[in-house]
Amino acid sequence: MIKILKPQEGPQEVFMSTSADIAIYGGAAGGGKTYALLLECLRNINNSRFGAVIFRRQSIQITQEGGLWDSSFDVYGNIKGALPKTSPRRHWRFKSGARVGFAHIDGDKDLNKWQGSQIALIGYDELTHFTKHQFFYMLSRNRSSCGVRPYIRATCNPDADSWVADFITWWIDPNTGYPVPERSGVIRYMIRVNDEIIWSDSKEELVEQGNNERDIKSVTFIASTIQDNKILLQNDPAYLANLKALPLVERERLLYGNWKIKAAAGLFFKRTQIGEMLEELPKDVILWCRGWDLAATSEDEDGDPAYTAGVLIGKRKNGRYIVADVINKRLAASDVRKIIKMTTQADRAKYGRVIERLPQDPGQAGKEQAQSYTKMLSGFIVKVLPESGSKESRAEPFAAQWQAGNVDVLIAEWNEMYFNQLESFPESKFKDMVDGSSSAFNEIENGTTYSAPPKDTLSKSSYWRR
Repeated sequence: MIKILKPQEGPQEVFMSTSADIAIYGGAAGGGKTYALLLECLRNINNSRFGAVIFRRQSIQITQEGGLWDSSFDVYGNIKGALPKTSPRRHWRFKSGARVGFAHIDGDKDLNKWQGSQIALIGYDELTHFTKHQFFYMLSRNRSSCGVRPYIRATCNPDADSWVADFITWWIDPNTGYPVPERSGVIRYMIRVNDEIIWSDSKEELVEQGNNERDIKSVTFIASTIQDNKILLQNDPAYLANLKALPLVERERLLYGNWKIKAAAGLFFKRTQIGEMLEELPKDVILWCRGWDLAATSEDEDGDPAYTAGVLIGKRKNGRYIVADVINKRLAASDVRKIIKMTTQADRAKYGRVIERLPQDPGQAGKEQAQSYTKMLSGFIVKVLPESGSKESRAEPFAAQWQAGNVDVLIAEWNEMYFNQLESFPESKFKDMVDGSSSAFNEIENGTTYSAPPKDTLSKSSYWRR
């Protein structure tokens, strides 16, 4: 069976037919952005001297399950003569000799690797993950001696705080944050002078202002959402439901393509969204975890004592969650270890098997701290792990369940303190209880789970399984 490779009608087709020097495609999840980027690279594969590179911010985003490298096999895997290579970096070589490579720019230090490069087509998968400096530096590497006019293609999801939001502001409604439909795909012209971008509706206008025509770049933005990806909706109809289940901020960004919405107080958690306030603990909890957020010092930067928080969350047989206990204390550094050990002992006595999850600071000091806590809590189920991503991104999975009314809370004296911080997140000065909640919830849903050691095993070590 012959597989026909072509863009879907609509925004994907517009993206692949634009003549703009720089085309940015997307603005929501599920619009077929990565597929279009990979497909674009095939345009010149019969040119033996043609080379393209698609960048991600981190190398793991290329190689992880279902990542860019895996996706490339769906597009290039059935092309006769196309060979996947993994050295010196992952790339495809086609029968003519043309190449499509995959690389990462994790920091400005990685830019030095590209000095002297000539790349006819530069692609960015998730442009908002790159800095403005990285983009414009690599624009200087966007040159060609293979006969193909050099150009740039990029995909992205909305990020109101990124430089990309400013770059494409003409295509976005300033009142709603949504793309202006009639402007999608319209080409404008820009020139960058002394780090300032000057825009115009025509190249001639910029030339009349005294600019060199060779320095002018044509730019467009093509908006799309999951509704434009008919193939995805047919093959994976549940993906739409997944996007609808996101917390409000991420739902606006990834489902509707909102470029203006930002995380603000009340957009993550509201007390009115609680499932039920329970007077007694439910008896059907199948997994407990207390997530800790540790005060690194006895005082914060303003001289106030810092908080140490521990939030206990349980998952029930019916799929609901219960916030059963919250500790939030201002402690001197020497007292933090004492309260953790005392609470761990109390958790076992009252709730039975409880995972105690603590954050690990970066560097060698963090590794030593992790070893110290693990040794102190010997005999208990303890995990000390580094946190990754922003506080907001770590809170999103718990916030989605909270907003859906799937989280119950035990009536206790700490309720008001807890609700106040959650409702003011992420604008509040202190976020320790939110961090503790995120850690506990993410461990329950995504972490490893404990299983008892085999009966014939004499070791008292904990056994873990995915």
